[in-house]
Amino acid sequence: MISTVVTTSTVSTVTATAITSSLALVGIIVVLVLLIQKDVTAASTDKRLNRLSVALNIALPPMLIAFVMVVISKIAGIIR
Repeated sequence: MISTVVTTSTVSTVTATAITSSLALVGIIVVLVLLIQKDVTAASTDKRLNRLSVALNIALPPMLIAFVMVVISKIAGIIR
């Protein structure tokens, strides 16, 4: 009975860690894509693309905050 509880809790811990790592990776990729899109659209002379560049200003700050939090949590994990 005890081995079943230990195994179940170990599996759930490993699964939670894997999900967290994959979400962090997705967040980092989204930040990179948004920054690339921002640079590409800001360099354009098309009005539509300029409006898209301004709209990306709304999405970038929360994603950058999430990126900073991921970096802080990874550094805290290394320090411990």
